[in-house]
Amino acid sequence: MMRKMALLGGAAMLLASGVAQAETLHQALEAAYRSNPTLTAQRAQVRAGDENVPIARAAGRPTLEASAVYQENVLKGDQTGNLFTSDPDRQLVGQLNMNVPLISFGAVRNSVRSAEARSDASRHGLRSTESDLFTRVVAAYMDVIRDEATVRLNQRNRSVIDYTLAQTRDRFDVGDAGPTDVAQAEARVALAISQLETAEARLIASRENYIRLVGNPPGDLAPPPPLPQFPATSEEAVRVALDNNAALLAAQAENRAARHDIDVADAENLPRVSAIGGLNRYDYLGSLAPNTGPRNRDQGTTGYVGVQLKMPLYQGGRVAAQARQARQKYGVTVEQIAAAERDAVAETRSAFANWRSTSRVIDAARSGARASERALVGIRAEVKNGLRPLLDQLNADQELLNAEVTLVTAERDAYVAGFALLAAMGRAEARHLDFETSLLYDPMVHYDDVRDRVSLFEADSPIPQPVATGTAATPAQDAVIKTP
Repeated sequence: MMRKMALLGGAAMLLASGVAQAETLHQALEAAYRSNPTLTAQRAQVRAGDENVPIARAAGRPTLEASAVYQENVLKGDQTGNLFTSDPDRQLVGQLNMNVPLISFGAVRNSVRSAEARSDASRHGLRSTESDLFTRVVAAYMDVIRDEATVRLNQRNRSVIDYTLAQTRDRFDVGDAGPTDVAQAEARVALAISQLETAEARLIASRENYIRLVGNPPGDLAPPPPLPQFPATSEEAVRVALDNNAALLAAQAENRAARHDIDVADAENLPRVSAIGGLNRYDYLGSLAPNTGPRNRDQGTTGYVGVQLKMPLYQGGRVAAQARQARQKYGVTVEQIAAAERDAVAETRSAFANWRSTSRVIDAARSGARASERALVGIRAEVKNGLRPLLDQLNADQELLNAEVTLVTAERDAYVAGFALLAAMGRAEARHLDFETSLLYDPMVHYDDVRDRVSLFEADSPIPQPVATGTAATPAQDAVIKTP
C-alpha cells in the first residue's frame, strides 16, 4: 500500500533557488543519519543493552575460579609435643574451584528471555529515535527554505516601499502629494525594515538549527521531492500505525520482558542444583617443626567432586517481596501498552488532520496571493490617477507580502505535516528512505555477534571512538541569500 520514499528526485514546491549543485533533502537526511549524536548515542545504548543477553546466559554456564593465599602465622597455639600435629610458621595455599549449574527451575532461561525482549525493545526505541530525528531534519530543511523565501519577499517589499517613498517625496516637491503621504510612506519603510530584520534573524536561527541536526551548514537547498501517497482516511492510517509504530512495539516488548521477570522472581523460591569440583594445593614452605610426625607433610594436593543442592528456606520475606514487585512491574507495562496505543492513535489522527488541513491551505493561500497581486496592480493605477489615497497602495503592498509569506509557510507546513504523518505510521525510518545499503545501520549485527559469545575477558576490546561530529568549527550563520 505504501511505497518507499524516493527522496532522490526533486519537484519544485516552494520559492527556493534551483541551482545545479543544490543540496537535496536526501543528502541532509543521510548526513544526519551518519553523524547526529542523538542517533549515534542511541545506537551505543542499544549495543550496551545487547550485552545483557550474554550476561543472563552466563548464569547457566560453568564458572571456574582460582585463588591463592600466602599466610604468616605470627601467633601459634601452645605446642605439647604431639608428633602428629604441628602449626607451620608460614603457608602458601592455591585453590581451583568449578561450579556447573544443572537445574535452576527456569531462572536462567527466563532471565535470558527477559534480556532478549528488552534488547528487542531497545531496537524499537532506536527506530523511534531515527524517525524523530528525520522528522526534525525535514522540518529544519523546510524551515531554511521557507525563511530564505521570506527574506527574499521582504527584501523585495523593502525595495518597493523605498521606491514608493522616493516617488512620494518627488510628488511632494511638485505639490502633487501632501506631508501626510510622505509620513505614511516613511512609516511603511520603517515597518519594512523591521520585518526584514525579523525575517533575517529567523533565517539565521533556522540555519543554526539545521547545523545542529545535520552537522554542516545548509547549502543551496533544492526543493523537496514529493512524498508518497497517503492513506485515504485517518482510520486506515491508524491501522498502519498500530502495526508499525515503534513506541508501541517497544512497549509490547517491555511487557514480554516483565512477564519473564515474574518467572525469574518465582524461581528464587526453588532449589538450585550444581555439580562442583576443585583442587587444593598447599605448601608450608619448610616451616613445619622437624619433629612432626609422618602424617603431616610439608606440601600436598587434594581434590574433590560432588553435587550441591541449595534450597532457600527463609530470606526474611525478600524473595516474596521481589515476586510481588515483579508482578506490579508487569502491571506497569500492561498500562504502558495502553498508553502507547493511545499516543499512536492520537498522533496519527492529529498528523493526518494536520496534513490534510495544511494541504488545503496551500490552494487558498495561492489564490489569496494571486488576488492580492491583481488588487495591487489596480490600486497602483488608481493611486497614480488620483482616484485612491497613497495609504491604499501601501496597505495593498503589505497585504501582498502577507499573502506570499502565508503561501510559503503553508507549503512548508504541509510538507512537514506529511512527513510527520509518515513518522506516526512508522514509515519514516532509514529503511524507508532509499539509502544506500552500505549506509544502513543494522543493530542485529552486534546482537548476533554477542548473544552467544563466551570470552574470558575483553580487556583488549577497543574503546569506542566518537562517531558524531562537532559543529564548533562551522562558521556562524548569516542571512545572506545567494541570487538565484
